[in-house]
Amino acid sequence: MKHQNRPDAPKLKDQVRVVFDQLAPVYEHSTDTTSLYNSEYERPAMMKHVPSSLSNKTVLDAGCAAGWYSEQLLGRGAKVVAIDTSPEMVASAERRVGGGAEVLRLDLEGTMPFHDHSFDFILSSLTLHYLKSWNRTF
Repeated sequence: MKHQNRPDAPKLKDQVRVVFDQLAPVYEHSTDTTSLYNSEYERPAMMKHVPSSLSNKTVLDAGCAAGWYSEQLLGRGAKVVAIDTSPEMVASAERRVGGGAEVLRLDLEGTMPFHDHSFDFILSSLTLHYLKSWNRTF
């Protein structure tokens, strides 16, 4: 019997969640200062597409990890809702934004508790490739 067919085999989604729970302290305490990929490539490329002023805008940080983007969005004046599937990443993001954003543990492939047109912008950095299907997400 193949491993993925066993009823007790962990689903890939659960495995990803476990890995990100384990990585949360790294993301929270060192990724910002030690990952040249993040600090010199990915984040500057993303942030140049984010308006410098987000006053009176509500932004969803979908797959917020430890909250770096949430913090940047708050700094630009946005009302931020941040979501992640990892409980440890959610806790890290909450510590980072200090109550400045609503941070929720949600699965992007699951049902979202938001009404249509709830957000002016949605930012999702390095997240979608973890999803089996984007249909519900979009």
